[in-house]
Amino acid sequence: MRIWAMFALTTLTLSACATPQMHTESQLNAIATGCGLALGELIQDESEKKLLLMIHQDPSAEQRVCVAKWARRNGLKAVFVNMQFAQEPAT
Repeated sequence: MRIWAMFALTTLTLSACATPQMHTESQLNAIATGCGLALGELIQDESEKKLLLMIHQDPSAEQRVCVAKWARRNGLKAVFVNMQFAQEPAT
């Protein structure tokens, strides 16, 4: 019984230290479109692999929840960047 407890503790410790995998651009784009975002609005930071950046102007609550849930399931931390894109001048 004691050996199983030590094995379980070791397994949990090692899995907590695992580096998250880098997702491909096509994987991130599939998640983005599935959450109602445009292509390229989800980015995984190469230097901080645990960060999943969502760059979108005024995201809805549903979009934020969708991205946050996916990030959590994949061992990532969702970071929301609300960008105010420049307006084109009226003609």
